[in-house]
Amino acid sequence: MIQTKLLPLAAILTSAVLSGCAGWADTEQRTLGFPGAYRINIQQGNIITQDMIDKLKPGMTRNQVRFVLGNPLLEDTFNQDRWDFVYSIQKGNKPREQQTLTILFEGDSLAGFSGDFVPGMTPGQ
Repeated sequence: MIQTKLLPLAAILTSAVLSGCAGWADTEQRTLGFPGAYRINIQQGNIITQDMIDKLKPGMTRNQVRFVLGNPLLEDTFNQDRWDFVYSIQKGNKPREQQTLTILFEGDSLAGFSGDFVPGMTPGQ
């Protein structure tokens, strides 16, 4: 008889404890984060380095650009003269970092590019 009276109390106590765990939620990720849990690094897209950017020269053909940078992540369907390269990485519980590069062509030759890289810039400047 005592056990039947404790059953509703145990259910209420369990739900209160579990709802308290929701306070541990990582506000940026919106997922339950357990202290000390290992989270893998997640990389997506094209890795672009400053050395690769420094190899780009105006007038290069599409094939030459593809040889230096690899295949673009996005090729604009409505603008054949634009390629987009995106790279993102999230290391464990740290915020996601993202780098973008947009390549513009005129016909078959490189006209210019824009994004998070500057030509000729060495790391640390």
